[in-house]
Amino acid sequence: MGRVIGMPRRVLLGGLPLAVLTACSTVPGPAPDDVGDVVRRDIERRIPGKVDDRKGWAGDIQTALATQRITPNPENICAVLAVIEQETGYRADPEVANLPRIARREIDRRASAKRVPALLVDAGLRIKAADGRSYSEKLAAVRTEHDLSRLYEEIIDRVPMGRRLFAGQNPVQTGGAMQVSIPFAQEHAQGYPYPVRGSIREEVFSRRGGIYFGTMHLLGYQTPYTRKVHRFADYNAGWYASRNAAFQNAASVATGVTLALDGDLLVPGAPLDKPGQTERAVRQLGGELRMDDAQIRRALEQADQLDFSSSDIHTRVFAIAESRSGTPLPRAVIPGIRLDSPKITRELTTEWFANRVDERYRQCLQR
Repeated sequence: MGRVIGMPRRVLLGGLPLAVLTACSTVPGPAPDDVGDVVRRDIERRIPGKVDDRKGWAGDIQTALATQRITPNPENICAVLAVIEQETGYRADPEVANLPRIARREIDRRASAKRVPALLVDAGLRIKAADGRSYSEKLAAVRTEHDLSRLYEEIIDRVPMGRRLFAGQNPVQTGGAMQVSIPFAQEHAQGYPYPVRGSIREEVFSRRGGIYFGTMHLLGYQTPYTRKVHRFADYNAGWYASRNAAFQNAASVATGVTLALDGDLLVPGAPLDKPGQTERAVRQLGGELRMDDAQIRRALEQADQLDFSSSDIHTRVFAIAESRSGTPLPRAVIPGIRLDSPKITRELTTEWFANRVDERYRQCLQR
């Protein structure tokens, strides 16, 4: 899992463990130059036969695993393939149904929030772009998130109303074959193995870039999980969200306070005297934890790191909760989050997403 817990972090010959290459001393293993081909063939045979250019997809996935030093075992390969299949069905830049209408609704929503008159919005969209079309005409022609992202960049750069509405930030925040977060990709661009064509944002919409950054978001961090389904939940809800939701559950059991199990232990930017719901509950245990409010805050600020799992506050809260419940509590819980996006037309949750990906993952392991 990423650099899998319980497996050696050092990877040999492009990712295959040494034991695989030397299982029998009398039979030579594949030469180093051939190892990548072995992995690519394994990936390719696990991709559904109906997918176009399976060899190309396999090559991009193998490169992502190798350059990030992620073990190319069936579990990691199938995790990546399952997310790709769930998110876009093996399309690097998929078309989105009714995208012009969705985009215009978002523009109108932002205009209303910033008290920009509708007449001013219409006037801004009537401005001619460099190709002679109005921005309204260009908006009507978008079919993919990449199309829309480029159009937003142009509107922000060339239309005064655009800068006011979007505050210089492109509203398209996910993209590519794995629908990875574009800010995440921009923050983790160091070591990107390909020449950047234009920007990291543009790379995310390419097959190779979407796979590289999506793989990093899925597997590029260590976790305490024993089941991949919690990593799939984290892919949707954020790193360590499942671990943190389990901590919230333990805090709820220990205090009797009902908490939203969303994986967010702190309210971003909240002053010390105005804690969020989870932090307030944990503070009720301050005496038993032998921690004051400031110490609790500092401890909860480490919830985006692996070491939080072995921290004093994590250990003590679970000990208190289990002494009161009389039963062991789970260390990972799928966060209870309702998915909210203009592209979503029905009620979906992180649990739905994680279970759907896990189903595809298991099917891949059987292929």
